Amino acid sequence: MNTLIHEEKYRGEVLLKKMADQEFIICGAGAVGSNLVENMARQGFKKFLVIDDDRVDDHNRSTQIYDRRDVGQLKVNALKARIYNIMGISIEIFPKRLDEINIKKVFNEKAIIIDGFDNKESRGIVFNYCRFKNLMCLHSGLYKDYAEVTWNQKYRIPDSVKGLDVCEYPLARNIIMMAVVATIEAIMRYLERGVFENYAITLKDMIISTL
Repeated sequence: MNTLIHEEKYRGEVLLKKMADQEFIICGAGAVGSNLVENMARQGFKKFLVIDDDRVDDHNRSTQIYDRRDVGQLKVNALKARIYNIMGISIEIFPKRLDEINIKKVFNEKAIIIDGFDNKESRGIVFNYCRFKNLMCLHSGLYKDYAEVTWNQKYRIPDSVKGLDVCEYPLARNIIMMAVVATIEAIMRYLERGVFENYAITLKDMIISTL
């Protein structure tokens, strides 16, 4: 029994070290990105670069980590302050819109890129560049009433959805948080075992399945 406890503790310590040492580039500081960075920071991840050029609107407070004091601020600035206040971690930020030119300066082969963008154009830029450069990339996003967490090898860029953005809908917070949890689990399983697990999440049926 003591041997098993020791082995589990050792495995946990090894994983926590990998989590703390690994660099992450988070694309988007909205519903997925902001909650993802906060959860990851609380769990022991420490190295982040967050990309977003958007500002906090009042309606963002229902699905994102921001509060009334943040309205009007750049999301990355508000997120940087929050993570430092919570965990004492100083994250890096890139407060510009990612495009096909500046992506070459921002992305690097040491980092795991996490695509949390909410639009087809930006997702396409990330997907195509990571495929071309063979960079490690995990896509986490919502589409209508379900979510997907998919490594770049199996990712397909979803079509744009007309009408209400699901990421701005207060009742979508549950599936947003489920996507965040599944994203972190996919990352940890890769760091611990070197496996690439993809997930589809259907909130109506409360099902999370591998793809």
